[in-house]
Amino acid sequence: MKFKEGYKVRDIAGEHVVIMQGRFGSDMTRVIALNETSLLLWNELQDKEFDIDTVKQVLLDNYDVDAETAERDAKAWIEKLEECGLV
Repeated sequence: MKFKEGYKVRDIAGEHVVIMQGRFGSDMTRVIALNETSLLLWNELQDKEFDIDTVKQVLLDNYDVDAETAERDAKAWIEKLEECGLV
């Protein structure tokens, strides 16, 4: 999977949020805020194909976490991306 085109992360009032850029401007009826880990994953995986194993490896490379926890977190993160329509 890959992030849908047109979505950008912006720093708004100290929060990293995902916004859709387009001809009508930003729809601020739904704001998707990223925590530190989500921002790391977003930046690492931008413009790349990824799956649970890819996300898991980024987590293992950047955090002191066991493989089982990294896989569980990777799956949950991807599920949230799908729920929000970002992939």
